[in-house]
Amino acid sequence: MALSCRGVCRGASLILLYGKRPVGVKASLCTPSLAPTKPSSLWFVRHYSPSQARHGIGRSVVSGLKWANEKYERFLQRRFPRFYVIYHTFMKGFRLLFQDGKEVRRIVARMLSERIEHQNLPYRDMEKVRQLRKDLIKAIPLVIISIPPFANYLVFILMYLYPRQLLIRHFWTPQQLVEFQGVYHAQRAQHHWAIIKGMESTSTSVQDSRLRSRLSELCSKVRSGVHPVVSDVHAVRTLFSGPPLGIRSMYADQMRHLCALLFLTPRLPGFWIGRRLNSHAFELMQLDRAIVRLGLHQLNDTELREACYVRGLNPDRLSSGQCKEWLTQWLQFSTHLKESETSLYLHCMVLLTVNFPKHPRH
Repeated sequence: MALSCRGVCRGASLILLYGKRPVGVKASLCTPSLAPTKPSSLWFVRHYSPSQARHGIGRSVVSGLKWANEKYERFLQRRFPRFYVIYHTFMKGFRLLFQDGKEVRRIVARMLSERIEHQNLPYRDMEKVRQLRKDLIKAIPLVIISIPPFANYLVFILMYLYPRQLLIRHFWTPQQLVEFQGVYHAQRAQHHWAIIKGMESTSTSVQDSRLRSRLSELCSKVRSGVHPVVSDVHAVRTLFSGPPLGIRSMYADQMRHLCALLFLTPRLPGFWIGRRLNSHAFELMQLDRAIVRLGLHQLNDTELREACYVRGLNPDRLSSGQCKEWLTQWLQFSTHLKESETSLYLHCMVLLTVNFPKHPRH
């Protein structure tokens, strides 16, 4: 029986194509016939599915972009070192901001699922939510500018020219963080003596002679460089829950000076300023109670200094022991305040900080 050249060629071509005899092809010198195959035997379909092919392409693209980005960063670091510092800070800031956003999203989801009220959150969660909300409000203009194509180069220029005014702490270098906090504290310190003077002028309208005398003595102590104790402040606390120094009773000029302590804009109507001061002060009071629940000893050095700074004290030239000493005194004062005494809380951001760490004179 003569060999079929056509069959030999067809069988050989299949073997050459796949590297081995395909499953379902019978060995024969005649025209091969395909035997019935099972779906699981289609190895070339199983191993080269479209979804896996797309996944492989995606990984290749990502790895290629990562390689190109690393090469671009090395180029900037070698040729433009100063610009590289700005670029690296910018990219790192976006990553940190994204991480904080994910963390706050997790906290909010936990609050909703477990029905946890904001004041019952752990201290670190409560502080994270407060700080991110503050950062996002400041970052909105920067995000809007970054949306158009190639606008990130404009953002780089703004970062270089106005980092303190336009950027949030995520985009600051460690050196800039210390420097800018010092600048902001110097700005709010310019209002300290105006606040003390406002308290002194208001004391003349106090009808109770005992309270009027104690308030005048407290202001005189601070003016003479004495750091008051908590009992000195608690002795006049009733004056700050109603007239004349309550949050709804004090003069608008006094409230505008208090805005500087919390870095709030004073260019708003008086009633609106009062509401904002009250809400921010009450939030800080809740944070104080959260610190007490956590334990002051649980705070690391960075958290300790940040807590002092938010409450009006500049920790730049203080040791960790001094920061802990002051915050201990502050918590002794604030944890006994009522919600109606937010005005006293704000005024003590001056009374209990301006002369620290000087020791009281008896």
